[in-house]
Amino acid sequence: MRILLVEDQAKIAEFTRKGLEESGFVVEVCGDGSKAFELATTQEFDAIVLDIMLPGRDGLSVLRGLRERHLTVPVILLTARNELNERVEGFNLGADDYLTKPFFVEELVVRLQALLRRSGGQEGKTILQVGDLSLDLIKREAHRGAEPVELSHREFSLLEYLMRSPGRVFSRSQISQHVWNTHFDTGTNMVDVAVARLRKKIDEGHEPALVETVRGVGYRMREVPPKR
Repeated sequence: MRILLVEDQAKIAEFTRKGLEESGFVVEVCGDGSKAFELATTQEFDAIVLDIMLPGRDGLSVLRGLRERHLTVPVILLTARNELNERVEGFNLGADDYLTKPFFVEELVVRLQALLRRSGGQEGKTILQVGDLSLDLIKREAHRGAEPVELSHREFSLLEYLMRSPGRVFSRSQISQHVWNTHFDTGTNMVDVAVARLRKKIDEGHEPALVETVRGVGYRMREVPPKR
């Protein structure tokens, strides 16, 4: 899951980023409200962790602008204040949750996971299932049938990204940005190599093959009903 973390205090941003990444999130950090609004309206994020007091454009203004554009990405507000009026305003503008500083990163992780569960559908599940392939997002375990599949941190993120939207084709650029948090370099085969390794782990010796190549476009997870 790709998170936009908007926090202008460098120390808070750094320990929060580390904690989220250790929990399996891909994190883009931004310390300016205006830049954050640009990122949130031009790139794909699964959730935004948004400080209210920011340079450039305050967090409530960013939130208001997102909802005016009908962008429904979940937003958790961060604030050093504990004022009821500010919290009420944030919720009225469309915030999904709220944390007061100082906070524990573990609590932020739980709140982000809860937002996904409440969003419904495949996006809201903590165990993703495609055919006989399952991915437990809490335990960070994968199984093909009864067999466990050992995945690296990056392979897990890649598999999660594909499994969240079975049948949807993702370009190499989308995969690179969402899994590595970097723009795709056409001079490298980083994404192709990673997909090949993942395919070998989950598809070799199993039918049907689940990771599909869409020639000239990218990759997708085959749509297969979960086995009963």
